[in-house]
Amino acid sequence: MTDKICVGAIAGAFGVHGEVRLKSFCTEPSDIAEYGPLTTEDGGRSFTIRLTRPVTGGIGARIGGVATREEAEALKGTTLWAPRSVLPSLPDDEFYHADLIGLTVVDPGGATLGRVRAIYDHGAGDILEVVGGAQLLLLPFTRAVVPTIDLGAGRIIADPPGEGVADDD
Repeated sequence: MTDKICVGAIAGAFGVHGEVRLKSFCTEPSDIAEYGPLTTEDGGRSFTIRLTRPVTGGIGARIGGVATREEAEALKGTTLWAPRSVLPSLPDDEFYHADLIGLTVVDPGGATLGRVRAIYDHGAGDILEVVGGAQLLLLPFTRAVVPTIDLGAGRIIADPPGEGVADDD
């Protein structure tokens, strides 16, 4: 488990007075302002966030110390991280994505399928990207396909659906 969780990213400048467009990764997007100050992944920079308004593709925000469009645009792509200690505790059947990255994935018989490399959410539900050797699996992150997650053991048990899921490229 990591001591920081990525809660959002700066998607670019918004307007001409230093406002930014934030992409929040929080269940409730406005919660991103409650976990601050937020930092870069390496902790090298710290940001205070004040939300201003909803904008297309995210949330408008002011970042402390950013006063011009050029300063805001220079932050585009910066990920925003919060200490795990300020985030809410999750129920037993919910997980922070950061806790799943790197876990070993095995099938119900114990054969290793690979490791979780990424988690994607394209709107219809989360997808686990599992890599192992030359094999790439994209698994729906549902209870039917992923019945067991054991963070203590660093392992996920997955029962991949039939044909069409694996891609050997």
